[in-house]
Amino acid sequence: MNKPDTAPKITIVGSFAVGLTIRAPKLPIFGETMLGTDFDMGAGGKGSNQAVATSRLGASSSLVAIIGTDKLAGIATDLYAAEGVDASLVTTRTERATGVGFIILNDKGENFIVLDMGANELMDAAVVDSADQRIAQSDVVMTVLEVPTAAAARAMELGRKHGARTILNPAPARQLPDAIFANVDYLTPNESELRILLGLPADDPRSSRELAGELRRRGVRNVVVTLGRSGALVLTDELDVMVPAVPVDVVDTTGAGDAFNSGFAVALAEGRDIVDAVRFGVVCGSIACTRLGVIPGLPERAQADALFAKALETTWAPKAKQKETT
Repeated sequence: MNKPDTAPKITIVGSFAVGLTIRAPKLPIFGETMLGTDFDMGAGGKGSNQAVATSRLGASSSLVAIIGTDKLAGIATDLYAAEGVDASLVTTRTERATGVGFIILNDKGENFIVLDMGANELMDAAVVDSADQRIAQSDVVMTVLEVPTAAAARAMELGRKHGARTILNPAPARQLPDAIFANVDYLTPNESELRILLGLPADDPRSSRELAGELRRRGVRNVVVTLGRSGALVLTDELDVMVPAVPVDVVDTTGAGDAFNSGFAVALAEGRDIVDAVRFGVVCGSIACTRLGVIPGLPERAQADALFAKALETTWAPKAKQKETT
């Protein structure tokens, strides 16, 4: 799947893991064996998901990640070949197994998850440095927190050094040194991640707008808080804007965050302003909710463009125009 030379270049420093999911009548207790159903095994990891999603949306996407030498590693390499992701910077290591997650779902849709990030934990600043040439050619550099903090920090530092736009999707969230934020152009937490970044309980009652302002005071240039069904909040030096969500029939929200970040990144790489880029991200996140499974739900470009055009006429149209069309 060759991309044109004009395709925006995006480099993702991130993670790969295989998700093993099984449905059970209830969550098990210690020592219990039970029969389950609906076993599924599929590719995951936020960095990997975002590499696939940005490629589907038309970017020239390159993933910097580490996998093991086991059979699960083949799921990654097969996926990138099928999806047109540049995997030349995906390295294999013998010290740790490929990342894996075991997910048990009960009849209520509640889950029990055990993760072994495996080879992802070997990612460090030196591995990121090996991608310096690719990062230097990139329009956007993205990272997540499924890799060690030192690697995520180096990704942002190199992106800034080479003039790329830098995006930190702080998932799963943890407190970070303020020094990292100085190299982050766009921070994209959800509401609970926003709070955890500040060392607060995930359900802290203060407003997301107030807390996002605190992160900006710590050095982040622009904060975009994803708000699920409510859309997204954009805070910059000049803007304090709510971008409404696009209504869809929700089937599975698991991949919405990865799809949002990917759409946002591609739009920025194509030169759109931040509000337009957030709108495109919101559209991509909405589409991801309409199908079961993360990879199957990640949108194709034509699908995203069509829903974006529709949302401009309806969801985001000025109120006066909405009245004219009703």
